Amino acid sequence: MGTPAWIGPYRVQRLLGAGSFATVWLGHDPALDSRVAIKVLAENWSHDLRVRERFRDEARLLRRLDHPRLIRVHAVGELPDGRPYAVLALADGGSLRDRLAAGTPPVPPALTLLDEIAAGVAVLHRERVVHRDLTPGNVLFTSTADGERVVIADLGLAKALAAASGLTARAGTPGYMAPEQDDPLAVVDTRSDVFGLGRLGLRLLGGPGPRPDLDGVPAPVVAVLRRATAPRPADRYPDADAFRAALRRAAGAPDAPATRRPGRAFPVGEALPVGRAGSAAGRRVARRLGLAGAGALILVAVGATGGDAARPTADGRWGRSGPVSVLLPAGWRAAGTGWAGRYDARGRLEPALVVSPDPGRWATDPTVPGAFVGLSATLGRRSTPADLVAQRPHADCVAAPVRRVHRGSTVWVVARFTCPAGRPVLVEAAARAGRVGLLYVQVAPPQGSGPDVVDTLLAGVRVRPG
Repeated sequence: MGTPAWIGPYRVQRLLGAGSFATVWLGHDPALDSRVAIKVLAENWSHDLRVRERFRDEARLLRRLDHPRLIRVHAVGELPDGRPYAVLALADGGSLRDRLAAGTPPVPPALTLLDEIAAGVAVLHRERVVHRDLTPGNVLFTSTADGERVVIADLGLAKALAAASGLTARAGTPGYMAPEQDDPLAVVDTRSDVFGLGRLGLRLLGGPGPRPDLDGVPAPVVAVLRRATAPRPADRYPDADAFRAALRRAAGAPDAPATRRPGRAFPVGEALPVGRAGSAAGRRVARRLGLAGAGALILVAVGATGGDAARPTADGRWGRSGPVSVLLPAGWRAAGTGWAGRYDARGRLEPALVVSPDPGRWATDPTVPGAFVGLSATLGRRSTPADLVAQRPHADCVAAPVRRVHRGSTVWVVARFTCPAGRPVLVEAAARAGRVGLLYVQVAPPQGSGPDVVDTLLAGVRVRPG
């Protein structure tokens, strides 16, 4: 077909790509003045009811999952000729296939990228969904405030585990498709995606002709990729989470967030730059996020005055912001109006506060300890504590193994980073707050202190039920 002028209410700008089942156009949403990707079922499949339903299933699945590691669906519609289309978030950074065409990355960023891809696939597996077509063309990059994020796309072949085996049509891309996917009677489950992850790893680390004995790749990593691509599903890792954990151990970072961010060619992650808030980088971050006042934090911040400012109680031991309370260490105070840039369903700032011996100085002076404590209902709907911590890697810092700290009914996921500049130690922690949302805490502990200081602070975080 020629280039249409409009698809529904969206003005078409140009063709982005075409595949066996669909064509993707770059569109413009005049109502929101934003660019979108519009995926339209190919004409040659317009009369195949099975393919039409598969197309709609992909949109429904992505809409239901609605996760930042998966491409997002904004709307669906139907052309005058009856073909369905889906309006997707634009992955403006292109695909992994495009970037691999220019060459393979060095080993460290390749492993970091593979970790990010596995994290996206793990989102599907936790929802009992098998992707079944993991290829470089289905790994996309989308811009964020501080760089790019990896997202998984093209779930047209994805199936729920209950329906992913038994008399299903052959599905997948040769070279990345697990052997059992070529057998319509075989069981296709999360181990089939693990095979695809292994093949992606071989492609990232070995160039156009991946080999199991890759030069320059650590032997433990090679062993992980060999197991992932074993011909028999029973010999592979059970799912993407298990593959990811094994990959991290093999790369020398046991169950820890990635510790370095690669360059522009293969960027991953979404953490903001580490550094003093008073530095040029810190000021740029603050301006970008709309931070104000002395409460500006490394990642997120609260203002220092006004509104529902958190204040110590009369005995000076508690700080509060909305339903969040923090038992203050001796000599510490609290300040804050809310979580900058994060709003609840009513458009109000979600609760957050900074606690420190000097809340006005701790973000700009690396010698001043302190902590940011925030509660987010929106994060609670979209993320898990482990995911939130994993999305906060710190450049140039070394990560310790992730811990789980049990405090009453609350289970904290805690990652500790040792850094060569600025604050010597940073701690990221997250936990479920019942049905209220997700608690996030970033701590710059007193210099020379042990993990018990952080654990005591976490034990003093309370959330009043809504």
